[in-house]
This record gives sequence, structure tokens and C-alpha cells, in this order.
Amino acid sequence: MKVTVRVWRQKNAKTPGRFVEYEVADASPDMSFFEMLDVLNERITKQGEEPIAFDSDCREGICGACSCVINGEAHGPEKKVTTCQTYMRSFQDGQVIIVEPFRAKAFPLIKDLVVDRSAFDRIIQAGGFISVNTGSAPEANTVPLPKYHSDLAMDAASCIGCGACVAACKNTSASLFVAAKVSHLNLLPQGKPEKDPRVLGMVQAMDEAGFGSCTVTGSCEAVCPKGIPISFISRMNYDFIAAALKLRVHGRRV
Repeated sequence: MKVTVRVWRQKNAKTPGRFVEYEVADASPDMSFFEMLDVLNERITKQGEEPIAFDSDCREGICGACSCVINGEAHGPEKKVTTCQTYMRSFQDGQVIIVEPFRAKAFPLIKDLVVDRSAFDRIIQAGGFISVNTGSAPEANTVPLPKYHSDLAMDAASCIGCGACVAACKNTSASLFVAAKVSHLNLLPQGKPEKDPRVLGMVQAMDEAGFGSCTVTGSCEAVCPKGIPISFISRMNYDFIAAALKLRVHGRRV
């Protein structure tokens, strides 16, 4: 199949960027999107051009490193898959494919399609730790836990931190990401002792990173490759308000 790939090229954050058009005449429908870019990069490198920079690691939808907006949709046209799991059969022969990086103030551009998502790392660090002794895992049945809560925690823990929720949100909010990371620990007994400082610290780190506010448009849920629902944002807000009220009752400012 033959496609035209219009890619955002930008040397660094201080240099103006632009879209550059390339023709790919030998793409197989069974190629992944990144395999197509690999073929394109091999060709333009032989022509003496600098290859298109993009981020990927596992290419199995696990690591969350791949972060592209394809034809205006975070990760591409398919639902509940990452960019690396998007295949060329999702596009039509002769189609123009526009590829650009995730655009958000908190995700500064590094080069071409690569952005710096270390803001997510700082939010995770702000969550602190859990009070569990190191060593072998205890027998699961020794800690009573309702199945509903364990299922919810697993759903939240499936977040891979790809940033698609930020890219899709008109406010560049990271609320779905933070809510998932807060909830998957707060729902479990092991995470209860640090529940309040965790949610307060992570929400504060999210605000300090420059992410926008959530206005519940649902665009984050629509593009999440793991299908994490926005109901977790309500759960995070509840935990945050409860923790803030506890601090105020004890005479401390939030």
C-alpha cells in the first residue's frame, strides 16, 4: 500500500518546527505504524537526512513510551491500543497520515515526535511509599479484601502512563493518570496508612507541573489505551477533599 506521511519535524524546543511530507510506497498492511516509520527512516538516512525521532521501547503496549498523535487522535484511530500496536491496515491505501507529538505545556518537546514526560515521574515520586515490609509476598488470603475493591485496584493499576489522556484533553489535564495512580494504592490495605499524604502530594505535584484542570469532557477516557474510566477522577477528588478537611480540622493549611 502507498501512503503519504506528514510528520512534524523539529530539531529541539528552541527551534521552530514544521510538517514535512514523505511518500511511503511499499508499506505492508501487516506492518505496525512504527515498523513503517523504521522503513521510512532507513530510506531517508541513506539519502543523507536525519531520521525521524520517535519514542518506543517494548512495542507491545506495555511501557507507554510511544506517544504520537495520528490524524488528530492520541495513539491513532484504533480504540484501546497504543501507537506501537496500531497497524497500517487501519489506514486506507493512498491516505495522508499526519503525525505529530503530544502537545502540552507539561510535556516539553525534545525532538520531532519525542516529548519529555518526566512530569509524570515527579507526580509518582510525590506519592511516596507504602508501609509494607520487604521480603517475600504474603499469602493473599491473609489480607481480607472485597473482590470489588481488588478489581478496581487492578483496573487503576493498568495505567501505563503514556500521556494520551493529557494529549486528548482540551485543558491538558493529567487527572485521569493521577487518579489511577492514587486509586490503585488507596484502594488496597497496604496503601491505607499513607492514603492522605499520597493524594495531597500527587495532586499538588500535578498542579506544579503545569497540567490543566479537569472539566470532565471524557476525552481522556476515550483515548486511554487501557480503557481506564473517568470514575476514578471522582474517587481521587473524594480522597483529596477528605484529606484536606482532616488537615484543616487539625489546624494545618493545605
